[in-house]
Amino acid sequence: MSKFETINVTHHGAVARVAFNRPDSLNAMNGQMRREFYAAAREINMNDAIRVVILTGEGRAFGAGADLADDTAGADLMIGAQTRDDLIHEFKPGVLSIAEAPKVWVAAVNGPCAGISYSYAMACDLVVMAEDAYLYQPFSAIGLIPDGGSTWLLQKLVGSRRAFELMALGEKLGAQKALDWGMANRVFDKADFAVEAMEFAENLAGRSPLALRYTKEALRFAATSSLGDTITKEADLQEFCISSEDCPNAIAAFFNKEAYTWKGR
Repeated sequence: MSKFETINVTHHGAVARVAFNRPDSLNAMNGQMRREFYAAAREINMNDAIRVVILTGEGRAFGAGADLADDTAGADLMIGAQTRDDLIHEFKPGVLSIAEAPKVWVAAVNGPCAGISYSYAMACDLVVMAEDAYLYQPFSAIGLIPDGGSTWLLQKLVGSRRAFELMALGEKLGAQKALDWGMANRVFDKADFAVEAMEFAENLAGRSPLALRYTKEALRFAATSSLGDTITKEADLQEFCISSEDCPNAIAAFFNKEAYTWKGR
């Protein structure tokens, strides 16, 4: 695994922990961080030993969004063409490396999660939050629109009216309300958050790797497809799963009331 300055990567069995690592700036994302994140995500997504990825932040925040004081980010906010280029060629690959990954990504939102950091969290397949964490879209307060895929991701989760409300009014959405609205899957105590988030990820990592991967693929396909096309996609993926080494052996183990060790093939 490559060494990074703004991203911490650790391995815990079949779980990889990826953490934004600029705690002194609440993990605000500068140019180096967004490039290092994409490099780290690519390496992890190609690592067959990893089945689940936790995305979190070091220190007391998940991420404060783009670093407006960074020469490669904040100064460029005043230069439309450069901002567009950064969004398309650096932020976009990072968000898609989560959403389109063959792995399951879990956002462990340990504190404030704002701006572009919000997009990285919402691109994950599952979200767990500390009880005092919150999600925040600050864009309207500084004359900008939500970016990094937020308008697509948030609308899919809560619908267009609630998405627009969160974006237009800039509400800090607490963990419990995020859970109630379907934007989070679990809320954990702050004191035990890191441990409980890891246990949640390890539970997922103990499930069928093929089932997780292709369920994710089927859901993503269904989001923009018709019912008929979705049924066909499911049939294609089911054929692959049934023909795998894991499926018949897992069925036999199930009927014998035995634990099965997944091979992922």
